[in-house]
Amino acid sequence: MEKEGKRRLRVVLVAAPFQGHITPMLQLGSILHSNGFSITVAHAQYNSPDPSSHPEFSFLPLPDTSTPVFLTGEIIASAVQLNANCKARFRECLAEAMRQQGSDDEIACIIHDEFMYFSEAAAKDLMIPSIILRTNSAAHFLARTALIQLKTEGHIPFPESRSQDLVPELYPLRFKDLPNLQLVSKVSNIRSSSAIIYNTIDCLENSSLAKIEQQWQVPTFPIGPMHRISSASSSSLLEEDISCMAWLDKQSYDSVIYVSLGSLAFMDVKELVEMGWGLANSQQPFLWVVRPGSIRGAEWIEILPKNLKENISGRGYIVKWAPQKEVLAHSAVGGFLSHCGWNSTLESICEGIPMICKPCFGDQGVNTRYVSHVWKVGLELEGRNLERGEIERAVRRLMVGEEGKELRKRSKNLKKKVELCTKEGGSSSNSLNKLIKIIMSF
Repeated sequence: MEKEGKRRLRVVLVAAPFQGHITPMLQLGSILHSNGFSITVAHAQYNSPDPSSHPEFSFLPLPDTSTPVFLTGEIIASAVQLNANCKARFRECLAEAMRQQGSDDEIACIIHDEFMYFSEAAAKDLMIPSIILRTNSAAHFLARTALIQLKTEGHIPFPESRSQDLVPELYPLRFKDLPNLQLVSKVSNIRSSSAIIYNTIDCLENSSLAKIEQQWQVPTFPIGPMHRISSASSSSLLEEDISCMAWLDKQSYDSVIYVSLGSLAFMDVKELVEMGWGLANSQQPFLWVVRPGSIRGAEWIEILPKNLKENISGRGYIVKWAPQKEVLAHSAVGGFLSHCGWNSTLESICEGIPMICKPCFGDQGVNTRYVSHVWKVGLELEGRNLERGEIERAVRRLMVGEEGKELRKRSKNLKKKVELCTKEGGSSSNSLNKLIKIIMSF
């Protein structure tokens, strides 16, 4: 599509107010804008994106009275309440926009985060095509949709004794890897959508994507990793501490383990101390992200014992938030201890960085299992709680052991496959071209 022309179609994006969802939605907006579309971003007022970082977009704030629920970390309840709050207002805004639109700025479609399912009802009422953006993996969606059948058959809920058992028809997932059953029925009804966009890559999830298309008969477009093909500026909700980049410059090649459990996970003080000692005892240099407010009972790292702080100084560097994509691309970083959120998993794979996986909730169990048992580019921390000995052993296995060398080799090979998918003529590039054509056809 030519960037200049008499007719410029508008796409309305509806973002969910979580860091891992806002980022790929804005990246998608940047991709579509660079292909000639006007972009409007509808968003909750809580965790709202910064319009000044995206002057090429227009923004539509929606009412949000659920902030206290978000702050407690109750994501499922937050999503349900947010959908109830925003439905009427969103429909009114859309209807008004349609009354005022000219032939040179028509609304072509709505692309909504699957957790903002109120958007599809409004689109249907106003006869506007709607497309779902899935910010999780295709494998995670298959796991979610299987939950309802598993519950019907009496497998869910499962006793602790079955947590390590493989789930029927979902190899290699175990029962403990499955996501939460709540919200599944609301976000899994996709038959009325015109298409589904996935921030994933054919070379990673070919079989899962094929199953989804076969089961649901809806066009599927894997156009990831979007952070690689988007020109979007940072959409971080937290201030990034770039001083860590100068510290990395002083470290040896492939020597640093980068540690971050993402934007939503919480831990208690004991777990913080255990992780600190595990990292310190590994004798490896580390860059550790400790998000303010993520420690129950503490503001930040002031709670760490004095002798631990002394042990860390010189070997470790602690920040409140880091420019993660730049960190993972740094030559000094040789491993990533992660919660295995999908964005972090993709960013690590794209840089050929092997992982130590510590899943917390949501899609992270599924991602971890695929990282460790399908793509085989990482290790899993199996313990329910963080424990210093397990962390120390895992870091040393990854950073200095023979197993780590094999994981690093496989990670570099997987990176090359991803690069081929995103080049002109690659699977992600072809999917993007098809997506643009289908939006134009509306």
